[in-house]
Amino acid sequence: MNPTGDGSPVPTLDDVARRAGVSKSTASRALSRPDLVAPATIARVHAAAAGLGFEPSRVARALAHGRTGLIALIVPTLENSFFTPIINGAQARAAEAGTQLTVAVHDAEDHTALARLARQVDGFLITAPRGDDEALRAACRLVPTVLVDREVPGLPSVSADVARAFGDVIDHLVGAGHRRIAYLGGPHGSWQSLQRSEAVRRAALGRTELTMLGPVPATFTAGVEIAGAVLASGATAVVPYATSVALGLMSALERRGVSVPGDVLISAERAVLDALAMSRAPAIDVDGERLGRVAAGHLVERLERRGGGEGIATRLPVAVRLPFE
Repeated sequence: MNPTGDGSPVPTLDDVARRAGVSKSTASRALSRPDLVAPATIARVHAAAAGLGFEPSRVARALAHGRTGLIALIVPTLENSFFTPIINGAQARAAEAGTQLTVAVHDAEDHTALARLARQVDGFLITAPRGDDEALRAACRLVPTVLVDREVPGLPSVSADVARAFGDVIDHLVGAGHRRIAYLGGPHGSWQSLQRSEAVRRAALGRTELTMLGPVPATFTAGVEIAGAVLASGATAVVPYATSVALGLMSALERRGVSVPGDVLISAERAVLDALAMSRAPAIDVDGERLGRVAAGHLVERLERRGGGEGIATRLPVAVRLPFE
């Protein structure tokens, strides 16, 4: 047996084979491809492995099935905190399946980089808020792939149904008596931004004066810079695309002597509003960790059954707090 660095013996596959009275290749098949080995032999090999405390390597098990045991979560940037809980959820679900998760920063349209990465992993989880549908279709042809918070017809995806939540908030604000509402839209070309904008328009149509502002980057600075346009709109309620924008807007309005939420109501994440004692404002909460977990689970299932599930789009509900109800 081979010694470890501290002198403790580490059992090897050779040791298992000798104890079971079989060849090394037979021991390997009994542990990784039992369908190819007689039941009695499998029993002897497993008994030998248990007696020695032998643990087959995860990589070896994966390679025996023609896989690497590794999946890649592709994000366009690490600067946007929205991706952090998605990474956490995906990593937790991958670990439960005995799979390693690696995070790669790539533009989904960089086919050369994705093709190179595809040779090293079993599958992709792709977060691509912006980008061409055809580029994503090409990426999905490289390895089994699940899109995260983005939908493309015919491709498997898991997204948060934020559009419905934004529509519910507008509907609520109209019902609460707000006759001028401003919506601060997200980055140009963002799939989620387009979905939200359409939902907001539908909810406001013929019921209130809606001012659409943007595109607005998901930053505190952008919220500060848009404050003048918000005031010019005369809006008594504002629904920003992102909480970072909401915080910048709140800060800028307060410096101009505008009371928030007294004069202007601004929606944001529940935890932020509660911390600021703004329970009057509607809250929208995307569970990013669940988003990553469910997406990784779908990918693991696709890998286990060698495909299947193509084109299935899963939308997860988004929690909304409407305080006047």
